Amino acid sequence: MWTSWWLWALVAVCTGDQFRDEAERIMRGTPVIDGHNDLPWRLLTMFNNRLQIERANLTSLANTHTNIPKLRAGFVGGQFWSAYTPCDTQNKDAVKRTLEQIDVIQRMCQMYPETFVCVTNSAGARRPQPALLTGVRQAFREGRVASLVGVEGGHSIDSSLGVLRTLYRLGMRYLTLTHSCNTPWADNWLVDTGEDKAESQGLSHFGQSVVKEMNRLGVIIDLAHVSVATMKAALRLSTAPVIFSHSSAYSLCQHRRNVPDDVLRLVNQTGSLVMVNFYNDYVSCRQEATLSQVADHLDHIKKVAGAGAVGFGGDFDGVSRLPVGLEDVSKYPDLVAELLRRRWTEAEVRGALANNLLRVFEAVEQVSDHTQSPEEEPIPAAQLQASCRTMYGYSEAPSLHRQPGALLASLTTVLLGLGLL
Repeated sequence: MWTSWWLWALVAVCTGDQFRDEAERIMRGTPVIDGHNDLPWRLLTMFNNRLQIERANLTSLANTHTNIPKLRAGFVGGQFWSAYTPCDTQNKDAVKRTLEQIDVIQRMCQMYPETFVCVTNSAGARRPQPALLTGVRQAFREGRVASLVGVEGGHSIDSSLGVLRTLYRLGMRYLTLTHSCNTPWADNWLVDTGEDKAESQGLSHFGQSVVKEMNRLGVIIDLAHVSVATMKAALRLSTAPVIFSHSSAYSLCQHRRNVPDDVLRLVNQTGSLVMVNFYNDYVSCRQEATLSQVADHLDHIKKVAGAGAVGFGGDFDGVSRLPVGLEDVSKYPDLVAELLRRRWTEAEVRGALANNLLRVFEAVEQVSDHTQSPEEEPIPAAQLQASCRTMYGYSEAPSLHRQPGALLASLTTVLLGLGLL
């Protein structure tokens, strides 16, 4: 009896090692591209973006889910770094704060060129050769982390198509349409909980222009954090696949940040992608979760939306609770080993690691067309919260450059009001 127990334990250990070894073999050829990591936000909150101080050294950075040794151990070959600024910056300094976070990402690449390479170039011609993808794959070959900018929250563009285009030129390759607040043109996930009121019924007319301009530029549309109505509106409107950069399956954890099955079916129809979030509250709807439960979400999305719709969006350094077995970015091989244990094929695993995201990227680049005239109709002034804004360009904007007739009319109105005419 005891001999039998030890034999089965030995078999289990050896089998586990086999799957872990197989995971590492696969990941040496196809490292993971993760959809969302908040290390830049941690660098702001811990060091006020001062990367040169000793404690901020990314080779020895402590008390974070992410540092260079952990990225190496986790076979991370591509990372969307989040350029995030909170909702309380909306209508204030959101653009400034976003620019500062993009600067941090670019300085990471400059300070650690042996580890990170910022991938920002795109050919920009009609039906372009996807230079961006070449950059990602080149980074794989060089053993460096292809570093990409994801701007988390539509409030970062301050309802401006010009800002959207400028962020693209600075390297933004996805924009999350909302964070946990409505923008003047898109509704966020809290609408579905009743904590926020729907203002755009998904996407307003201007919100539709934002989606069209993102398609034209070649910016991936990210639907993490948006309401279900916004998800469906964007999936139906976009001419390119979209992503959920860090969301999980609603059927397994009924949290409104997750993706319901009817939307997963639209994901399948549009060739889009759900990059599974590791935050316990979205995995188990409890404070505790396990690696196996994360794998359940990957299984479910594969079942409903197809193997091509699955990716990883860990949300490391952006969450307070992580599953047992996925405590930091070094643990990706253990999750891949679990998928192999569940009989995922090597092709399916390589898809979830990187190939599904690269396919979406390529489709977004193919749809982009910089020879097409840009969207330029501004958002209506009435839809803006103007307390902290100037209004130049709108008819009601104050200006020192009014035409003489307009100045005379204004003066006449004032004098009449004073009883002087």
